[in-house]
Amino acid sequence: MKLVIPLGPGVPTPIEVPREAITERFSRASGPGGQGVNTTDSRVELEVSLTGDWLSEAQQRRVVRRLGDRVLVVASEHREQRRNRTAARERAAEMIREALAPPPPPRRPTKPTRGSKERRLEAKKRRGQTKAGRGRIVP
Repeated sequence: MKLVIPLGPGVPTPIEVPREAITERFSRASGPGGQGVNTTDSRVELEVSLTGDWLSEAQQRRVVRRLGDRVLVVASEHREQRRNRTAARERAAEMIREALAPPPPPRRPTKPTRGSKERRLEAKKRRGQTKAGRGRIVP
């Protein structure tokens, strides 16, 4: 099974993670599985080393700053080891792809428009009049 980082922001071409950067461990999973839950090692721990020459220097700096030097993903939601391996790889690829995305542009502060200020004040006046009309009526 391969681990491929799909296209996305900060990933102009799909990135294939080399096998040397991936470590898989298997153990018994808790949860559904019936009689087989105690005999099969269906839980998957996938560890991906983010240091290596499979990322450019800029990509590596960005990923290591956001995720550290490795990613650890655990999958045990399926009864079959193969499906858990696939789920773990998909989650790891998504985490790395999100970490590779460039930061959003900084927010430019804006001032409220004159019309929005007037509408806000008018709504406050209407609300105040509504509440004032709820007072006790004296005959």
